[in-house]
Amino acid sequence: MTARVAVVTFPGSNDDRDALRALALLGAEPVAVWHEERRLPDVGAVVLPGGFSYGDYLRCGAIARFSPAMRAVSEYAAAGRPVLGICNGFQVLCEAGLLPGVLRRNASLEFVCADVDVRVEQTDTPFTEACAPGDVLTIPIKHGEGAWFADGEVLDSVESGGQVVLRYADGNPNGSVNDVAGVVNERRNVMGLMPHPEHAVDPQLGPTGGLPILESLIAAAGARTPALA
Repeated sequence: MTARVAVVTFPGSNDDRDALRALALLGAEPVAVWHEERRLPDVGAVVLPGGFSYGDYLRCGAIARFSPAMRAVSEYAAAGRPVLGICNGFQVLCEAGLLPGVLRRNASLEFVCADVDVRVEQTDTPFTEACAPGDVLTIPIKHGEGAWFADGEVLDSVESGGQVVLRYADGNPNGSVNDVAGVVNERRNVMGLMPHPEHAVDPQLGPTGGLPILESLIAAAGARTPALA
């Protein structure tokens, strides 16, 4: 059965088509979802792509959290189904309370765009099952507000609960606390990461560190995709 994966587009999304293409390239059936849709189609996973949802005019992800589609995504996540937020999608998930912490301005106060190495810290998630602990993946980043931050009990809980899935392995490009590049929720079915795996699947275009992340997601989606008549 072909895995069906929804990709939600908000006004200002600019990596939605890249995510749709990457998923199709890896054998999944991507399903485009507009931000005004109040119900999700029958899919096995959801991706919130990168970009600048609603222009990020208030704060990155702060307006998108109120969209009709995000209400459906929240219900989908509450049912234990896999949701992946990439860059702006990570910001939206944090604003919506589906992931711990917040994303702040880069420490340099400048937009950063570069290939980075991230180390896989946890493999017991639907997003990293194709990885081995300690794997180093090269994946591009491109963001101005990518410094993940949490303090006190929240940070202690995230670290002790093994919710940090990816850490920057060779220098911290944005000032993220504890070099965090990606985290999951306590149930481990929602993940956000700042690097863009959808831009790292085709060897003709650059590094392929995004392959095991999207392959893991597609495998999880295939196990949950309903049979359609």
